Amino acid sequence: MVYTLGMFLILGFMFYFVMIRPQQKKAREHAELLKALKPGDKVLTSGGILGVVVSVKDKSVSIRSADAKLEVLKSAVSEITEKASGSAEA
Repeated sequence: MVYTLGMFLILGFMFYFVMIRPQQKKAREHAELLKALKPGDKVLTSGGILGVVVSVKDKSVSIRSADAKLEVLKSAVSEITEKASGSAEA
């Protein structure tokens, strides 16, 4: 009985470190990416649209892609391909 319980505990720890923890880390990194989003950044959406951020709202982002202006959910932004130039970082 103790042996079986020990095996379940070991499997539980392995499951946590292989499956759950990396997903939490990725979700945390994505949340940080969305907080750092600002006008002028070039972004890629999960739908494959490349564009430049025009404005950032609470739950959505307006981007300009070619001649179209689109409003997408913040969660649809998968990565920032290029930061805005002329930022006030020194």
